[in-house]
Amino acid sequence: MFLRSQLRDGGRVPASVQPYFFLSYAHTPRFGAGGPDPDMWVERLFRDLCSHVMALTDLPAGAEAGFMDREIRSGEGWSERLGAALATCRVFVPLFSPRYFASEMCGKEWYAFAQRAIHQGALSNQPAEAIVPALWVPVPPSQLPGPAERLQFNHNTFGERYVTDGLYGLIKLRGYAEQYERAVYELAKRIVRVAETVRLEPVRPLDYRGVPSAFGPTGGGSPARSLHVTVAAASRHDLPDGRSPEYYGDSALEWNPYHPVAQRPIAYVAEDLVKNLNYQTSIGSFDDEAGHYDSKQPPTRPEILIVDRWVVEDEHRRQRLAAFDQESRPWVNVVVPWNRYDHQSRAKEIELARRLEETLPVKMGQGRAACRAAANGVANMETLGQILPQVVEAAAQQFLRHAQVYLPAGSTHTERPRLLGPMGMSGPPAPPRAPFPPDTFGGHNDGNDSNDTDRGDADDSES
Repeated sequence: MFLRSQLRDGGRVPASVQPYFFLSYAHTPRFGAGGPDPDMWVERLFRDLCSHVMALTDLPAGAEAGFMDREIRSGEGWSERLGAALATCRVFVPLFSPRYFASEMCGKEWYAFAQRAIHQGALSNQPAEAIVPALWVPVPPSQLPGPAERLQFNHNTFGERYVTDGLYGLIKLRGYAEQYERAVYELAKRIVRVAETVRLEPVRPLDYRGVPSAFGPTGGGSPARSLHVTVAAASRHDLPDGRSPEYYGDSALEWNPYHPVAQRPIAYVAEDLVKNLNYQTSIGSFDDEAGHYDSKQPPTRPEILIVDRWVVEDEHRRQRLAAFDQESRPWVNVVVPWNRYDHQSRAKEIELARRLEETLPVKMGQGRAACRAAANGVANMETLGQILPQVVEAAAQQFLRHAQVYLPAGSTHTERPRLLGPMGMSGPPAPPRAPFPPDTFGGHNDGNDSNDTDRGDADDSES
């Protein structure tokens, strides 16, 4: 409670309660009743890393050099403590193994930390990559989910034997003690170097139990999913009369509605957030893509349409949006960023909101409560990070319902069809779980879109 209140009130968390690094690993089940605990080797690695980090830094006595979640998984309040550690640690250290990427819990830990880095990168428009992976057991590239595959990390500097056997092999075999010591020391040095370079700021803890997995619904090695993000906005060269150009760039993809707090354009922030859900993501401008939609063709991917309310001031764009709204495309969800500290937008909020709702009546009213809230105004970058996963998964579910199905080659008509394409899988998928608790944005969501009636801006009280 102390940590949560410190962050809510805008105060800094004392360094003594901020772990320097967070060690994320997948638990190995015991072999037989009463057998040795296989995770004792991870505990040894954790102790060795903590010892090296303390020696390599000026952390005061009593400071938490590291955090390992095993200590609290079965204890009371584990979710709060885990969320607090992920919100304040300086470096995230995942122990790669096939079991790690099959673990939903590990995917949640990765997602919570990575979202924090994305948020800081959006505010500064500078990379804030503070994930330092370690090989516990070597993992084939085909088993790496997108977030892990995209990490730019060279394991070869930790030693040749480390690359071939991982830390588990080095720690188990006595003949590799020297190689183990070298690998752990190099890993500790990398942790300290990243922590000192990136300087990731603490944030308010997420409710860990409600966050999605960064590895997708089926973990690493599952078929790649794809999603397209489209931005409907003007450039600074064709703004409505009197509209300030400070929020715009040379193209729609450079629109930055949360300026000056955020420095990164909304298209690229959304791209990062969607990639953190294990999607292959593409982005484009509505101006460039309008007219290429064909409602008679089955969808090839779910989509998110990010809309600037000011586009309704341009009659040509407004008409194209209206025509788009009349097509039956439930796998496209709308997100409307809205900066309440933008004085021009605030002054015309009622008029622009009314005109956009008249232009997009279908899209503004479709889907779950979170989707409608996103279409009615997302007030800041933090709220965007909270609501976008729900909007994405709702679009993905609609895509799976409407995508064309094909019988497998050589099958009979009695077999169950399967989807083909970027989200294809070998059978009808189960509906994805809501990434956040049903009441996160108000109202109970039982999956029946027509039963959700609450409306309003997606916002939190501290925006």
